[in-house]
Amino acid sequence: MRGTLTGQRNVDDILRSHVGPFLNGLPGAIFQQDNARPHTARVAQDFRRHFQTLPWPPHSPDLSLVEHAWDQLKRQMPSCHSVHDFEMAVQDLGTHLPQDNIRCLINSMPDRMVACIAAGGGPTRY
Repeated sequence: MRGTLTGQRNVDDILRSHVGPFLNGLPGAIFQQDNARPHTARVAQDFRRHFQTLPWPPHSPDLSLVEHAWDQLKRQMPSCHSVHDFEMAVQDLGTHLPQDNIRCLINSMPDRMVACIAAGGGPTRY
């Protein structure tokens, strides 16, 4: 997505266009997101009332495995001199992210949950 993600763009370009149709095809699905400002904007909250959403405490640790995958991609990212070069590099790196890395992240989830509970919802080593 180019530009700044606002609450309205979150609704128009992501929730209404992609998330809504996807969730409508999954009866009983529960939607989850973090507390980024575009996600907590009133317009986004109003739209999400159409779906069951997992409550997200304001200062909870980020247990999203996607963030770790993004971190791996960022560390491999070459210098880019244009938006096009950047987009191509992200696509190439994302396509070639080793499945073992993804599997390790998934397999670490039980330990992440235990650490989060032990920390009372505070910071963990993850």
